[in-house]
Amino acid sequence: MDTQLRTFLTVCETMNFTQAARKLFLTQPAVSHHIHGLEKKYGLPLFSHRGRTLELTPAGRTLAAYARLLQTDEALLARKMEACQRGTRQLTFGVTMTIGEYGIARPAARYLKAHPDVELTLIFGNTRELLQQLDQGKLDFALVEGYYPPDSYDHLLFRLEPFVPVCAARHPFSREPRLCRDLLGERLLVREPGSGTRNILERNLALQGITLDQFAHRIQVGNMHALIQLLVEDCGITFLYRIAVEKEAAAGWVRLLPLKDFSMVHPFDFIWPRDSIFAPEIRAVCRELMG
Repeated sequence: MDTQLRTFLTVCETMNFTQAARKLFLTQPAVSHHIHGLEKKYGLPLFSHRGRTLELTPAGRTLAAYARLLQTDEALLARKMEACQRGTRQLTFGVTMTIGEYGIARPAARYLKAHPDVELTLIFGNTRELLQQLDQGKLDFALVEGYYPPDSYDHLLFRLEPFVPVCAARHPFSREPRLCRDLLGERLLVREPGSGTRNILERNLALQGITLDQFAHRIQVGNMHALIQLLVEDCGITFLYRIAVEKEAAAGWVRLLPLKDFSMVHPFDFIWPRDSIFAPEIRAVCRELMG
């Protein structure tokens, strides 16, 4: 990436010329010179001051968005060129835990059989982690279950999946729950912050005026298999995607709770940086994975 643009993005990150200079191992006058060079090139101011606070101008916000995209595409291009040097085709994409463990294996296997020359790397992470890796150009695309900024990413719908409340098959309720609030006296099994599953749960409980803190007890679990095992062992109730407990429900180990005020489906989406030069190629791969 052009040195001036790299300096500009660092100033955008720190919103401080002195801190940007330290991060770049430059002098502050050198940072100012790079920014002034860009402003002269485009004929527009990129930053303004409100008191002692540095702010991006409208032109600065526009340049920042496209400079970040350029940085992401450049990193992705570098990975593709490395694969060319090895004489291979490399495909690296991220998946969130639920869809990665329960929904992507068959589509990936089908794709690999059709493209035996492709070296596939699957990266597991929560939604927050995958968005960071997308922005850094470490992934071609990601398949996520959580919320993401729609203005920053293009997407294709992979599938819609019911999100349901679940308990162990023989969990003893003092009274069969009918509403979300009837579960507040229970121990809640919940994923870690940054998890798409947790984010979706928090947002949907908020519609009922409920927060996670209102549950009598909570257990935070960073692994879906461990969470489901705790669920089967009746260590608490939880909310998750139905696909994650289909086998346990069919075996009679857990049961879904038909709450009157909690009924939802949520999309699993393929996403990639909006306006990427690689978008046509990425979209074609995603459509093939969709079958």
